[in-house]
Amino acid sequence: MTDLSTYGALGRSRPVWPASLRRRWPDLPIGSVLVAGVVWLAIVLLAEPDGSRLGTGQEAISYWGPGLDAMYANPDWTTTGAYVYSPAFLQVIAPLKILPWVAFLGVWTAILMIAVRYLTGPRLFAIGILLATAELAGGNISLLLAAATVVGFRWPAAWALILLTKVSPGIGLLWFAVRREWRNLGIALGATAAVIAVSAAIKPGAWLEWLNVLSSIAGRDPTWAAVPIPLMVRLPVAVAIVVWGARTDRRWTVPVACMLALPALWYGGLTMLLAVIVLRQPDLRRPVHERAGHDEAAPSVV
Repeated sequence: MTDLSTYGALGRSRPVWPASLRRRWPDLPIGSVLVAGVVWLAIVLLAEPDGSRLGTGQEAISYWGPGLDAMYANPDWTTTGAYVYSPAFLQVIAPLKILPWVAFLGVWTAILMIAVRYLTGPRLFAIGILLATAELAGGNISLLLAAATVVGFRWPAAWALILLTKVSPGIGLLWFAVRREWRNLGIALGATAAVIAVSAAIKPGAWLEWLNVLSSIAGRDPTWAAVPIPLMVRLPVAVAIVVWGARTDRRWTVPVACMLALPALWYGGLTMLLAVIVLRQPDLRRPVHERAGHDEAAPSVV
């Protein structure tokens, strides 16, 4: 006679999917996808070229609007559409700039959401999207910088993104210097120099303009939308944090220090703290079926 208790046990257990499907669709978070989809759709539907609807695209317009031949035509960095990063960044995203505004914002927002997924893992993706909604709507690059601080531990060349945009968060490179990881430091600086060389060969005059922009905005107070603590106050704290973290092997201190070292600590810049999640709990990024049985063996990066 068949033991009916077997069926009862099977009925109460979770379904076991074939291994091929688990590899193809690991931990597909339907609820998280729906949350991300709703936020993405709202941002796209509210998009206006001047960022007038709830600030949607207010920062992203600075990357889509300026032409490659007149990157720094708007000298006031506090106004919508002003571009203040290096010429290299605008050159790299040039293929996206050919898109109409709404299409550009849709693609750009999707890229930022991928960064959130990378930083939070599948289980916290929806929470990460909700916490970063304002930053996603504005389109700033803080989430990309946060991802770069994490990627930079394995591929130091990622630091070029930070050095060639916000610049001052590059203080995080002290991690390599304090730990005497000279090879990694050399790769980070060498990659940045290589990007500068290629970009300057294409647009040498634009680099002189960028240096003028940096000198003109240095030390200026941010607007009401930023934490009212000057960079000169935050920077020493950032240095102390990353040095302490390097000496005690706490990787999560790097994105914290980089956030504090932002030229203007916009409230949206606080989303850089999402990088702390993956650096303190790297196992969260693995699918559940891969994490099972490995939780105790997972190495600590704190």
